[in-house]
Amino acid sequence: MNNNISIAIAEDNPLALKSILKKLSGFENLSVLIKAGNGSVLLDEFRNEQVNIVLMDIEMPVMDGIRAAKQLKERYPDVKVIMLTTFDDDDKIFNAILGGASGYLLKDEKADNIYRAIVDVNNGGAAMSAGIALKTLNYIKRNTEKPKTETENSLSQRETEILIELKNGLGYKQIADRLSISEGTVRKHIENIYRKLHVNNKVSAVNIATENKWV
Repeated sequence: MNNNISIAIAEDNPLALKSILKKLSGFENLSVLIKAGNGSVLLDEFRNEQVNIVLMDIEMPVMDGIRAAKQLKERYPDVKVIMLTTFDDDDKIFNAILGGASGYLLKDEKADNIYRAIVDVNNGGAAMSAGIALKTLNYIKRNTEKPKTETENSLSQRETEILIELKNGLGYKQIADRLSISEGTVRKHIENIYRKLHVNNKVSAVNIATENKWV
């Protein structure tokens, strides 16, 4: 088996990119072929026949890492993606895994740990920082339990208004226009709704709110 591993990196922060490259430089069998500032550039420059592993940041301009990972896996199913990020947010972890990521590491991992993760994933395994693995197990457990319906509305007035608009079939931009707020604010409110109701999609959120006659 060829032990050489070709890597693409999607990272918009120059200092973070420099740090990653420094950590990888100590391993002779690793070669970085692509350095992209966001997911869109990565997809434009990607060559499936050359790259084995993609190290993907999450928060990037133009196209974030989760969207890029999903599109990358749709185009090139054999390529392995490792999210390498500063975020240990539950939803980001779970969405990255659903998007096709084979690993999820924090950027402050030591060079040896990142290297072992790359090798493991390249050989068909999975890799996670220890704290991330625990968070993932807890997240899955929490979101596979039957959600408890509540008799008292735990949502704010604005969150309830947004749920009403979701129930009416409006998209995020339409809701933002209707309520005269930014699309980013709409998304933040929806994240809060999901957290409060212990769900991870709008259908479940609307169903709980409807059952309790909040909307």
